Amino acid sequence: MTIYQNLIAGEWVGSNATKNINPSDTNEVVGLYADGSADDTRNAIAAAKAAFPAWSRSGIWERHVILKKAGDEIMARKDELGALLAREEGKTLPEATGEVIRASQIFEFFAGEALRLAGEVLPSVRPNIGIEITREALGVIGIITPWNFPIAIPAWKIAPALCYGNTIVFKPAELVPACSWAIVDILHRAGLPKGVLNLIMGKGSVVGQAMLESPDVHGITFTGSTGTGRRVAAASIEHNRKFQLEMGGKNPMVVLDDADLNVAVEAAANSGFFSTGQRCTASSRLIVTEGIHDKFVAALTDKLKTLVVDNALKAGTHIGPVVDERQLKTDTDYIEIGRKEGAKLAFGGEVISRETPGFYLQPTLFTEATNQMRISREEIFGPVVSVIRVKDYDEALATANDTPFGLSAGIATTSLKHATHFKRNSEAGMVMVNLPTAGVDFHVPFGGRKGSSYGPREQGKYAAEFYTTVKTAYTLA
Repeated sequence: MTIYQNLIAGEWVGSNATKNINPSDTNEVVGLYADGSADDTRNAIAAAKAAFPAWSRSGIWERHVILKKAGDEIMARKDELGALLAREEGKTLPEATGEVIRASQIFEFFAGEALRLAGEVLPSVRPNIGIEITREALGVIGIITPWNFPIAIPAWKIAPALCYGNTIVFKPAELVPACSWAIVDILHRAGLPKGVLNLIMGKGSVVGQAMLESPDVHGITFTGSTGTGRRVAAASIEHNRKFQLEMGGKNPMVVLDDADLNVAVEAAANSGFFSTGQRCTASSRLIVTEGIHDKFVAALTDKLKTLVVDNALKAGTHIGPVVDERQLKTDTDYIEIGRKEGAKLAFGGEVISRETPGFYLQPTLFTEATNQMRISREEIFGPVVSVIRVKDYDEALATANDTPFGLSAGIATTSLKHATHFKRNSEAGMVMVNLPTAGVDFHVPFGGRKGSSYGPREQGKYAAEFYTTVKTAYTLA
């Protein structure tokens, strides 16, 4: 099989490779992808450093054209890339194709932003002095992305980094190199100068560590686990490096007595179980007031019975496989923990077989959970959801906020009073009313509070806060 190589200084290199396995059919090898070394990483950093002076001063039209070409090609190949994403990560084909479309939209947005780079001209408080405030590229950006959104998250980090004139060393998750390779290949062919974008696939303990140790990496943007995020932060502080972290979530969805039952059930099912629950914005805590609790649980259970778990590429599949064997074990371990803690297993919880061998798990619903149980405190990152019964709105809000995380939160209600109060008082970076907690737009800020996020927001105009540094210049007239 062809080895898909790393890109360093504009050249495809690498002979050592790792198999990329389809979680819907473990007999299928999606491809062989290069396994980069620490030396490869250091060479990529050196290439990015060398390319930075010219790229950071490149014309805005050049950046616009390259980003626009990339967005157009991604959109033109949405079906092909969607199938590739479904094969390597396990999202259903409609979800995977939707993610590819989102990646295209992100590049289109930042292609436009490249033409809207702006600053400020202000008078000084002193006579005959003018002030210019401008944003300049930060430098070499290290990008580390997770496996759950293998094309959208790379897109929302790479596109603004390039838009604002930075150069890049990009390390995707080991489990999902194919989409990352495709997006880098598209940008490379779109005309990026050598060294501006470097791809190093490989182990986090090797590639990621070499990035963290380098004083020539001026900023690191990371999405992944809380534990790894802490290591990124500690290493970055040592180098006085700018860093941006998107980590875990244990997102609540509150369902009040006055909620539209159908709206609440659809939002909860989407939030908790679609994309196999493998979203940092997934709702794994359903906080339900006692007046609607039993009706809601019954209706949600009926909904879960209709969801088809099968091969991600198969028509009619609602939930694909868990991404790999290790994550499947994590999920089943937490299901056993929930049972031992005293929660009631109301639905699912079984590993199942399908026509093709894969990591298939029934959507799992616990009831009679408390907010102190591990299944209610810790991020599981699978199709495992707990229902917590509460007395009223006040207890629901307090329970929703009683978490070390603060990424996304939702509420199902027909009360304008409660919806407005929840939007203001929820301790989360993103709040949804009568909508799933997962699913956000590409042109507005993304991020959370507390243990979920650190640093400037991602996406939209707010991305400039991380990828640029501000300069203030004074001129005597």
